[in-house]
Amino acid sequence: MPRMRRILGIDPGLRVTGFGLLIEQKGRLVYVTSGCIRASGDSLPVRLGVIARDIAHVIAQERPTEVAVERVFVNVNPNSTLLLGQARGAAIAAAVLAGLPVHEYTAGQVKQAVVGRGRALKPQVQEMVRRLLQLPGAPSPDAADALACAICHAHGSVGVGALRPSGYTRRAGRFVR
Repeated sequence: MPRMRRILGIDPGLRVTGFGLLIEQKGRLVYVTSGCIRASGDSLPVRLGVIARDIAHVIAQERPTEVAVERVFVNVNPNSTLLLGQARGAAIAAAVLAGLPVHEYTAGQVKQAVVGRGRALKPQVQEMVRRLLQLPGAPSPDAADALACAICHAHGSVGVGALRPSGYTRRAGRFVR
């Protein structure tokens, strides 16, 4: 009997990191929990410690089988990109230390998988996550992004989307010989 997939989605942020857990049950995605980790204070090491500790706590409590994390996009401000990358690293480290496989998706891939448009706005992502998971209300923007990442992973890691055509490589989003 195949093991039940418990997918933890993470939307890393230096001040607010969203998380969301889904299970795949009989071909359906079922919402389990979601929320936000708020790392306050001026000290970067303390904020990174809060992210790592709290993600580790979520993992210990909810026992996911795999993790999907949103990749950092390059901002206009390189310093912001570097700081966001450190928050992402803290979350990934917590998952890896727990022995979980980590999968990464760009914001465009996540939005495309959930909304159908890679440049969808946050309220559109929130509404589609609410609809897809049949939630009574829209989750917070950060939790919605994390749940969307988990949905993207669930849909993209099975079926045709998971196949790698032999003899082809991927360049600029296309498969070429």
